[in-house]
Amino acid sequence: MRRRNRFPQGALAALLGLIGTTARAADAPEPATLPTVSVTGSSARTRIDRKVYDLSQDLQRATGSAADVLNAIPSVEVDADGNVSLRGDSHVTILVDGKPSAQLTGSRAGDGLLQWSASDIEKIEVMSIPPAQYKAEGTAGVINIVTKKARPAGSSGSLQASLGNRERALLSGNGAYNSGPLKLSAGLGLRQDDRQRRVESQLRSSDPGTGQSESSHEVSDQQMRRLLTSLKGSLDYRLSDSQSLGLDLSARERNGNRFFDQHDETGLLGGSVLRASDRHSDGHEWSLSSEQTLRFRQQLRSADETLDAAWHRSSDRERERYAYQNSFSLPAAPPSQDHLYLNHDLVSTELGLDYALTLSAGQKLKLGLALERGDYGFVNAGDTVNASGQAVANALLTNRFDYQQEVKAWYSSWQQTVGDWEAMAGLRTEQSTGRGQQLTQGISQQNRFNGLFPSLHLERALGETQTLSLGYSRRLSRPEPDALNPFIDYQDTHNLRAGNPALQPQDTQALEAGYRVEAARQSHGLTAYVRENRNSVTDVLQVLGPDVVLATKTNLPRSLATGLEFNTEGRLAPEWNYKLGGNLFHTQIDATALGASGLKSTTGLNLKASLDFHPSSTDTAQASFSRADKRLTPQGYVDAINLVNVGYRHKLDEQLSFFATVSDLFNGQRFERHVNTDTLTQSYVRAQRGRIAYVGVSWLLGVPKKGKAAAFEYDQ
Repeated sequence: MRRRNRFPQGALAALLGLIGTTARAADAPEPATLPTVSVTGSSARTRIDRKVYDLSQDLQRATGSAADVLNAIPSVEVDADGNVSLRGDSHVTILVDGKPSAQLTGSRAGDGLLQWSASDIEKIEVMSIPPAQYKAEGTAGVINIVTKKARPAGSSGSLQASLGNRERALLSGNGAYNSGPLKLSAGLGLRQDDRQRRVESQLRSSDPGTGQSESSHEVSDQQMRRLLTSLKGSLDYRLSDSQSLGLDLSARERNGNRFFDQHDETGLLGGSVLRASDRHSDGHEWSLSSEQTLRFRQQLRSADETLDAAWHRSSDRERERYAYQNSFSLPAAPPSQDHLYLNHDLVSTELGLDYALTLSAGQKLKLGLALERGDYGFVNAGDTVNASGQAVANALLTNRFDYQQEVKAWYSSWQQTVGDWEAMAGLRTEQSTGRGQQLTQGISQQNRFNGLFPSLHLERALGETQTLSLGYSRRLSRPEPDALNPFIDYQDTHNLRAGNPALQPQDTQALEAGYRVEAARQSHGLTAYVRENRNSVTDVLQVLGPDVVLATKTNLPRSLATGLEFNTEGRLAPEWNYKLGGNLFHTQIDATALGASGLKSTTGLNLKASLDFHPSSTDTAQASFSRADKRLTPQGYVDAINLVNVGYRHKLDEQLSFFATVSDLFNGQRFERHVNTDTLTQSYVRAQRGRIAYVGVSWLLGVPKKGKAAAFEYDQ
């Protein structure tokens, strides 16, 4: 009998009796030293080194996750597990307010984005050619999530409450105080979520020992119920006319249960079933992530010369517990029980010093250094229950892996405007040392990666509305610590996983050229790009038995991606606004080192589109569509994903609104991978089940109806 542990509903129901709101801060003017082309009515602003997407008009922000709103950004794709890619490359560095987050790095990034409420996000900055001030990590580019920092003069606050299907619920509240030299803000969020998915694998393989071909079928129905709590606070204090101090704190806790029922069958190809079994799991998961940032700014000889010092600490702790019940129908055997315990503790500390000097109008110098240390610990354990009811340790599931990494970096950047030309050139150097220890197996490893990473941005204004741009960069993606762990993970007995301590970092050079037209009510752009990767990190499958495969990682010698991005947005009629963006891409990989006969290539088209209807000044209806086309892998391909979201908002006044949203209207959120080799054919599908619907109310408190709150630019 399946146990269904439910969260206490009384306290949550009481909290949901409150009325809430999502606060929106209006954008402040850009500094004169970093010009911005603003478009009235446009959701995106283009700067010389990035595109900034305002989320205030995205109705999914009220109820969705960070993964949902990221998936609406042009050239950004997010799969069913929250994994992000930019222009088809998954090696993306995700920052929060300009700082790294342990919760959003490595294999945990997708899950972190799925549990983070989008209502906390003000805007998204996308940098396909990042400037030198950002670390070289992330060959695809950098995505900076800017959280809401609305701070009008005096006191203000906001509340928001939403109810969804399958007992989903959202509640958030924010408050701010701004008087004289002191600025304070705080926020609390509560999110109850329910996720169901179905995982199905069809596998045909040849036994390496006997050469006999067999077919296996695995089906798993999974359910996850989570209670997510978040807390944040910020303090800014002006010590004097030339000094200021800031402190940012945040924490997110996840507490929930995970269940699944799995059925496995294996038999001769085209013949009878030889083995059949069932596996049921009751699990509990808990995690706590936190961020602390201390900032200090010293104005030197003038307001145009500043020195910024920052200390940042990010941590993520996770504890997962699973109990399994196994039954065997063919051949018949007694049932068995076993347990699995997964734990990790990740801590990253960074110290940065940045100097900025504006020499004259259009000229700016930036210098900086950064020291970063990461301590990562992975402790996994498993046991089986014997006939007498005692738990006996399982050596195939028990291991400990520790990894420490230190990075030293220096950078310089020069920006200048000459006539119609704007240029930004930068150089960054990084020295990194990594030390890993697989304590269970007594294996040690050490990695050193050093390099110079240049970047260049050029822009030329062609009149008042047209701009040409050019960008170049070299970047590096170091292997994630858990990808270097050589221990084989047997938690799924048919799909084993292992890291590769011999992995090399992916080295990428990117070049792009763009043209855009931005007028009062319309915006159009084209960007051509080419990206060459050396030592691309990719997943590969290896057959170990008739129904057992091992997934590990390896480096590809070379891959090449070229493409043409396009975007257009504007007004079709007084009541209708539209956005359309796409990425027409061609990828080519060299998988000869993995046994492929030659180069493999594919061409596809990723699309983003949305349509807004404003029947009145108080009503907005929105429909959006996204498509991530088929993607090439060394041993096959990943199929396309199509999603449709809809939403509606009615404003009673400037402060009170009601809204309703439905995400994944046609159940299109699925990850489908196909593998075809001489010894292995696999079709693997992982699909989210059921659309997600919410209705809610928002209320803005303490802000004048016509007031404008200044937004905070984290890169300034």
